[in-house]
Amino acid sequence: MTEPGTAAGPGAVDAPGPVIETRGLTKRYGAGRPAVDGLDLAVPAGSVFGFLGPNGSGKTTTIRMLMGLIEPTSGTARVLGRAMPGAARSVLPQVGALIEGPALYGFLSGRDNLLRFDSADPTADPRTRRARVGQALDRVGLAAAAGRRARAYSLGMKQRLGLAAALLRPRRLLVLDEPTNGLDPQGMREIRTLVRELAADGTTVFLSSHLLDEIEQVCTHAAVMAAGRLIVQGPVAELAAGARGRLAVTTPDPGEAVRVLTGLGVLGVAADGDRVSADAPAAGVELADLSAALVRAGVRLRSFGVERASLEDAFVALTGEGFDVAD
Repeated sequence: MTEPGTAAGPGAVDAPGPVIETRGLTKRYGAGRPAVDGLDLAVPAGSVFGFLGPNGSGKTTTIRMLMGLIEPTSGTARVLGRAMPGAARSVLPQVGALIEGPALYGFLSGRDNLLRFDSADPTADPRTRRARVGQALDRVGLAAAAGRRARAYSLGMKQRLGLAAALLRPRRLLVLDEPTNGLDPQGMREIRTLVRELAADGTTVFLSSHLLDEIEQVCTHAAVMAAGRLIVQGPVAELAAGARGRLAVTTPDPGEAVRVLTGLGVLGVAADGDRVSADAPAAGVELADLSAALVRAGVRLRSFGVERASLEDAFVALTGEGFDVAD
């Protein structure tokens, strides 16, 4: 994978700098609270950048401004070094996008949908059209279903076809809005693998998702939105490291363990079967003292320790929101 700001393959940029950059980007509808409020975003070249936020956080509105589909109320957005929406004609042919689900012709086959999409691109070479369509279908696992009408496709297959449309030509930037929506676990793994391959080839991937584990598995960088404002952004590993881990206890005596830990002032204690979890102990509280107290109370310990914080832990700490963060 290329380092941020370096040039390599289709992901190269004209000069060192972010592939996507916004400054004070704001979108207001009417007199209410802005949908996006003063967003300063920087997406490094060659990264897989996860875009997270709870309901109404402004993720989709941001993507629509980046793609030139709507104009900002104020602020600026630059994509591939060019100002949007003014440079949309020169920028968008270099960008593959899957936003709010693919727009398909139900009466056409999957292959014919892609042929029509490609023929609408004035920069696409018609001599290689069928070969490129075949390669795109094969890459997303739809070669066997290419002759079926799109109306007969499942939601997951439609997502795959939309992604194939975004991959008809090499792209410097790929913008994906919930790309694994409707896919089964195997399909999700295949899409994650594909995203990693594209990034390794130099394509920058901007991925909006409500699946926090998906972001953690595939993304190198992430940004968290809440109420239209940017809360934090940076490398995924650093975001997760900034959150405190969770105390995890496995025991056949969960009720007694909850009682003891609560009595010792440990916060966030909860039991799920034989697993008891809690907030990591505050500074100055020794893990050895907690485990000793549990043993003295007759709690049988199968495991005891503090688990590394996940991106979900960081998200909850930053926004106060639960796991369901779909826009």
